Amino acid sequence: MTYMALKVLLTAAAGLTLAGCGTSENPDPQPTTQETSQSDSQRPDTTARPRPTNSQEAPLRIQITVGDQRFQATLTDSAASRDLVAQLPATIDMVDHGSVEKTGPLPSPLSIDGQPEGVDPDPGDLGYYAPGGDLVLYYGDQSYFPGIVILGRLDGDAAERIAALDGSITATVEPMRD
Repeated sequence: MTYMALKVLLTAAAGLTLAGCGTSENPDPQPTTQETSQSDSQRPDTTARPRPTNSQEAPLRIQITVGDQRFQATLTDSAASRDLVAQLPATIDMVDHGSVEKTGPLPSPLSIDGQPEGVDPDPGDLGYYAPGGDLVLYYGDQSYFPGIVILGRLDGDAAERIAALDGSITATVEPMRD
């Protein structure tokens, strides 16, 4: 093989390798129709979480009161979380779904700008179900579902304590004041 042929072959191989790496112009591409129709086990990782609050700013915090119990949550820095805080205080009637979550309608929809198509929430996550406009307290293992937005995390043992609340609840949600 001549020097020129070897150079062409190596240049082509390097080009193919770089083409498979993508570009930085679109670091978070939207899933294709084919990807969105895949089963959960084949679904691409869309569980990206909103970024934490800026360490120079005080984190957004809320308190959730159910009867005589109080739960706190730390919110992520996102448009959806800021929209939630702007609606507070709010009293929300919540129902239990599948022994994994309590959900109830918010007064107004939250922005979902910058959010993935859906996520797989963890027990203890505070979420928003965009299609229904519901605030969600996750206390069990829920799988990936389109339209879920993670707003933050319940503090301490809140998920276990919420799990112990049978059936429907009425929750008062308000911003915490330091």
